[in-house]
Amino acid sequence: MENLEQIIVQCQKGNRKAFKIIYEQFAPKLFAVCLRYCKNRTEAEDLLHEGFIKIFEKIGQFKEEGAFEAWMRRVMVNTVMDYLRNKQKIVFVDEREEFLNNYEDKDDDKSDDEIAEVDINKVNELINKLPEKYKLVFNLYVVENYSHEKIASALGISTGTSKSNLSRARKWLKQKLFEKGT
Repeated sequence: MENLEQIIVQCQKGNRKAFKIIYEQFAPKLFAVCLRYCKNRTEAEDLLHEGFIKIFEKIGQFKEEGAFEAWMRRVMVNTVMDYLRNKQKIVFVDEREEFLNNYEDKDDDKSDDEIAEVDINKVNELINKLPEKYKLVFNLYVVENYSHEKIASALGISTGTSKSNLSRARKWLKQKLFEKGT
């Protein structure tokens, strides 16, 4: 088993050593995907393992029509979305509801230079603090490049709600990034 194609073929034949190689090679990247959507490491670890079970169960469906890593990432994101949808803790708002209890829409008076100077670690920290319903849509749209139509279909919401949640997530992030004293 020298290259990835050979390892994939071995996985498709049920070779456990090949499964281990795939897991060890891709687990760190896919764990980062899970962490992006989860509240804590334990939940992300559980979803990583569940996602890899699905990957190994469905590896026979991989047809080399795209990158293997991208295929695994889709399986992992779908695993996370299924979990979050089934958890039923996410309640999506529609366009008529208030974003946050005390949120007021503020004029955007920040220049591109000010925005460019933002610390990426602070941005990642704030993304993790987004309300769960906004965090999910934000990550699917911005990080995973899902369309609003695909997000709406996957989450059982309207396209308008997906757009609204993304807009509200961006406004919330921008507001938090430029609060005085942070």
